[in-house]
Amino acid sequence: MIALQYLRENPDNVIERLKIKNFDASEYVRDILHFDKLKRSLQKQLDDNLAQQNKIAKKIGILFKEKKTAEAEILKERTAQLKIESKKIEEELVKNEAAINEILILLPNLPHHSVAKGKSAEDNEIVSSEGDTTTAPFMLPHWDLCEKMNLINFEIGTKLTGAGFPIYIGKGAKLQRALINFFLDNAVSNGYIELQTPYVVNEDSAFATGQLPDKEGQMYHITKDNLYLIPTAEVPVTNVYRNKIVKPEELPIKHCAYSACFRREAGSYGQDVRGLNRLHQFDKVEIVQITQPEKSYAALDEMKSYVSSLLQKLELPFRILRLCGGDISFTSALTFDFEVYAKGQQKWLEVSSVSNFENFQANRMKLRYKNNEGKMQMLHTLNGSALALPRIVVALLENHQKENNTILIPKALQPYTGFDCI
Repeated sequence: MIALQYLRENPDNVIERLKIKNFDASEYVRDILHFDKLKRSLQKQLDDNLAQQNKIAKKIGILFKEKKTAEAEILKERTAQLKIESKKIEEELVKNEAAINEILILLPNLPHHSVAKGKSAEDNEIVSSEGDTTTAPFMLPHWDLCEKMNLINFEIGTKLTGAGFPIYIGKGAKLQRALINFFLDNAVSNGYIELQTPYVVNEDSAFATGQLPDKEGQMYHITKDNLYLIPTAEVPVTNVYRNKIVKPEELPIKHCAYSACFRREAGSYGQDVRGLNRLHQFDKVEIVQITQPEKSYAALDEMKSYVSSLLQKLELPFRILRLCGGDISFTSALTFDFEVYAKGQQKWLEVSSVSNFENFQANRMKLRYKNNEGKMQMLHTLNGSALALPRIVVALLENHQKENNTILIPKALQPYTGFDCI
């Protein structure tokens, strides 16, 4: 959530920067400033009222000491009237603050100055690319390989639950387990503390990290208990620090977590959802950092380098894209997407987003620290997929397949699989 003070002091800048996200904030800003002006007026009335009550209370005390009971009783009546008025002002103030927050939560995060306007993913900037993307005629898409080698069964998953919930079999299942452990071990060796968190969260948690109200229709909602299946471990991990004041010596906070992830993916269709390309349930290892504002972009670069190292170890061709305003998320200030090349399909597939949210999430969850000057300040939050398994499995199967119906396992992963080929 954009800080109210920043919006109050920089309304034109907020409007201009949100245009980069193709969001017209002019009416929202106008209404917020209107309610904010009213709020400050009400606050002044309340402060004056309370000051007057305090002043009268002192007078009443003096009058009673002087045994001027009649005069004191008159002032007590005036105090009673002031209390009635102050209660009405407080009620209006609460309504006013609620009106401001109802509008503020509809505003996306301000994009970083490096984010280009753009309209869609086609306008994203390719920052770097590495690896061999040449294909061979014998290379099959993963859904054919999975059927041929009995690694993943999509039909049984559909029977048990529905489309987008596959069953992993034999070496297909072991490959999943191996990747999870490989990603976790690498994260821990890079200074991330592992957490194991719930797969369901409450409404406050979903709101704090920006899933609500923006992605409400994309989350699985357990209506009876008003709980949500998590779309990513980012949600519970970041919310560990909701309503906390962090000590400077605890920073940076670095966590990793494995979880199953659940996404409705409403509106998805066609070739992009075939096989493992887009699922409703999938496994992922997430990395999260919480740090001082002045250090958050160095942390983002560090996370980018780390995700790159994982893809290099898995010997996969990949590229990094800086997302434009039309493709960046509601909550992000700057996002880099990692895409792997799937040779069997001859297409690029996103496997990770690494994002800096600056103080957007921290403001929602009241995550703060005392800076060097002793002032309370919002922290910056960052996260990244490191990595999401389905499309990594796709890339491993399609890129490492050989003409003799063999799929080679990268050397870095072999200690985790226990086999060097399928």
